Amino acid sequence: MQRLSQSPTDPAFVQNPYPFYDRLRAAGDLTWWEDYALPCATSHRAVHALLRDKRFGREIPTEQAPDIPEHLAPFYKIEAHSMLELEPPRHTRLRSLVLRAFTTRRIQTLGPEIAQLSHNLIDAFPKGEVDLLPAFCQPIPVIVICRLLGVPESMADQLLRWSAAMVAMYQARRDRTIEDAAATAATEFADFLRGYIDQRRSQPAEDLITQLIAAEEDGARLSTDELITTCILLLNAGHEATVHTMGNGIKTLLDTQTPITPDTTEATTEEILRFDPPLHMFTRYAYENVDIFGHSFKRGDQVALLLGAANRDPDLWPNPNSFDPTRQTKQNTSFGGGLHFCVGAPLARLELQIALPILFNRCPNLAFTQPPIYANLYHFHGLKHLKVKL
Repeated sequence: MQRLSQSPTDPAFVQNPYPFYDRLRAAGDLTWWEDYALPCATSHRAVHALLRDKRFGREIPTEQAPDIPEHLAPFYKIEAHSMLELEPPRHTRLRSLVLRAFTTRRIQTLGPEIAQLSHNLIDAFPKGEVDLLPAFCQPIPVIVICRLLGVPESMADQLLRWSAAMVAMYQARRDRTIEDAAATAATEFADFLRGYIDQRRSQPAEDLITQLIAAEEDGARLSTDELITTCILLLNAGHEATVHTMGNGIKTLLDTQTPITPDTTEATTEEILRFDPPLHMFTRYAYENVDIFGHSFKRGDQVALLLGAANRDPDLWPNPNSFDPTRQTKQNTSFGGGLHFCVGAPLARLELQIALPILFNRCPNLAFTQPPIYANLYHFHGLKHLKVKL
């Protein structure tokens, strides 16, 4: 296995990680990334296979569970009940409860709300320059997930702050300041939800929190801690990826001068997801000794699945570094796969398919006022700002 080095916080890499992915992929299905000290799956076939291989999973093997520093206890108290970090049977139970709210029928009913919200945000744009990240890309997914859960929309800005502090724990730039901020956010987020859940117990409503409470009381054994963590996960994951995808997509459409029309919306959305996805790395543990793609894994070994690299694999997509909504749609890896395939994928697609055409129809003369810059967020990939004139 070849070994390659690349700092994930290097400014050039942050702005464009894809040339390094090409180097990794050229070295084989699995390549060693020195800076992470991990083998990385870079080809589409390897990432696709490992996402679905039940010999690998997200949950840390019991014998490898690390000692948690005291200052991070509040953060990992939340993580301990996250279905993103669990495997069956706990993962199965939590996911099945959440999917009750993410039915196709329920998601489709949100279409008119997403459209109206998009129009309202555009109506509120200031004259002249506007940063589309806080003015458009961030409010849509966070308000929609608030409505699904039943959390007050007035909390949207605070939820964004808590979420940003917590997800920073997964970024290469993580340091003690970030860790302290994440622990504080986890404590405050959990306290808010605990109080809100208590309120919903006595005042049920037509929302996901009420449904999860009912399932707990009907004997599904969903603990209050699991309920809090599930709500935090849905709020964090329910907007984080969509914000980045929407911002990256607008940038790409403007860069390439690609129109988005009702007839091309679905194909353009899929190409946006493939071309510049919001999450670039997803790690898994081996649960047994495994020989795969020329590498021998021992139980407890980790492997990094590079979703951003898989989506630019020339074996699957001709001219993969070109943005081409007319290309034949094939399964990208942006939403993961297997047991941990993103439960919010249908909602994210719907938000993109509704909001982007409205934006470009209402604002046909959008143009950059400053070059868009990606933020230092790896292994996420999203913009720091998206400043345009109308």
